[in-house]
Amino acid sequence: MKKPRLIVFDVNETLLDLSAMKSAINTAAGETGAFENWFGTLLQFAMAESMSGHYSDFGEIAKHTLEMTFQNLGKALPAKKSDELLGHITALPPHPDVPAALKKLKESGYRMVTLTNGGLRTHTQQMIYAQLEEYFDAFYSVEAVKKFKPHPETYNYVLQSEGYKASETMLVAAHAWDILGAQRAGYKTGFLKREGKVIYPGGIYPDMVTETLEGLVYQLTA
Repeated sequence: MKKPRLIVFDVNETLLDLSAMKSAINTAAGETGAFENWFGTLLQFAMAESMSGHYSDFGEIAKHTLEMTFQNLGKALPAKKSDELLGHITALPPHPDVPAALKKLKESGYRMVTLTNGGLRTHTQQMIYAQLEEYFDAFYSVEAVKKFKPHPETYNYVLQSEGYKASETMLVAAHAWDILGAQRAGYKTGFLKREGKVIYPGGIYPDMVTETLEGLVYQLTA
């Protein structure tokens, strides 16, 4: 594979570890699967917004779907508690393999940006807290196009903003649906097999598949 010139990173679960947020939501709900149910519902309704031609802030959808999750479990969710649980999103640590791997990519001359479904303000707070902002050349949010990933316009927006062709660009993500969306937009793709994440068998096999970001960096810098 010809190496990319631009690397676009997904953020939540790919770079940042959601374990603390997962634990907090599961504990508050009294259900070990509450976080996974909520996160899946969040993505479902974000995509539904895009497909129906509407846009709401990702944080607002997160709040509404968290309320739905608790309702389905027969649990009350006071507004204050909802804000507390969702507040974890701006205080997430990076996965242990991330800082050193990004540093090596940066030193190797790669241009690196992020693309998130979250709002730009929230995302900037995330990266500052995780101390990862120094490694990236730009942060991108889907709020600019008012459509959520995996809508093609989100990936094309980054290409247009950066001035690169899809064939020169790689998306790195731990979500199979994000990989699929980027593939359909013509990107190269690198899939991180974070815990519980598997490749979608119906898509094009990713150009790179690794257990850790370090493994992907090794392939890109060898």
